[in-house]
Amino acid sequence: MGSIRMGMTKLIAPNLTFLPHRLVHGVKLFQLVAEPVEQTLVSGVIVRAWGYNGSTPGPVMVVHPGERVQVVFVNRLPTATSIHWHGLIVPNEVDGVPEIGAGPVIRPGETYVYEFVVRQAGTFMYHAHTMDAKQEMMGLAGMIVSLPRVLSTHREYVILLQEWAVQTDSGMDMAGMQMGGHTLSMTQATGDASMSEHTTYGEPGTKGRRFDINPMSMDFNYFTLNGKAYPDTASLRVRRGERVRIRMGNISMDSHPMHLHGHEFQVVAADGSDLMFPWSKNTINVAPGETWDIEFDANNPGVWAFHCHKPHHTTNAHQPGMGGMFTTVTYV
Repeated sequence: MGSIRMGMTKLIAPNLTFLPHRLVHGVKLFQLVAEPVEQTLVSGVIVRAWGYNGSTPGPVMVVHPGERVQVVFVNRLPTATSIHWHGLIVPNEVDGVPEIGAGPVIRPGETYVYEFVVRQAGTFMYHAHTMDAKQEMMGLAGMIVSLPRVLSTHREYVILLQEWAVQTDSGMDMAGMQMGGHTLSMTQATGDASMSEHTTYGEPGTKGRRFDINPMSMDFNYFTLNGKAYPDTASLRVRRGERVRIRMGNISMDSHPMHLHGHEFQVVAADGSDLMFPWSKNTINVAPGETWDIEFDANNPGVWAFHCHKPHHTTNAHQPGMGGMFTTVTYV
């Protein structure tokens, strides 16, 4: 679990890391590498995905309003890609949508430097925007947090919601995909030779099985918070008396009504903008492409559920037992 401290506030990325940076002549310099990754969604289930810097989601980027940022982007994928800075106001030439000319396409083996000045404070995302229907669902996404210099919370969590079509059934993942009455191989269905492998068992000395993802499927069977499904999701630990913020983004196809037990929270920001009039809820629907910030007072000790309220989204492969997009808020 990655964490950094900003004054009295601890910023935490459960099951993820923060992207390191260095200052070069006053410019905040990051490096992002798009590459194939093998990631354990939950114990025993390893997927062949695409991600940034070795994981999906990629590491969390932390910036501040007014900073000039350079992101050195390296493409180690077998196909062209780009990065879109979702919700950030950036120059058109680095918006990351090459199909309309808003930024270049970065081909396999190429490096490109994105540069812009951060103009906003809030919760944002970054994700692929070349063949995005495929690449986002392969895992090419991450979170950006632009922080004001002074924070009023004690603890803040950053969480990206994702869903996966993991090919665990013999009909779909082993022989090919049924489309319009015809059987297609994984390579034909995705248009990419890197997807031609089928499900195999774990390599000697490892635990779990490796599965392919069908990024064009609408049949999702795994649902994750920061790339993990329950019970492998990290608990959100709090102390009594703290003011806690949870920053959520949704890069999946479905909406996710996130529900917190035992507390009433205030909805304080949407899509990176603070709300003039926060309102109180215990469930907030996070639609695709949205970010929401909620805050609550840690005033009711215990272990409390925090989860998507779509019942199928709290299972793993639609099997009995708790799983999926579920974690706990735990007082320590």
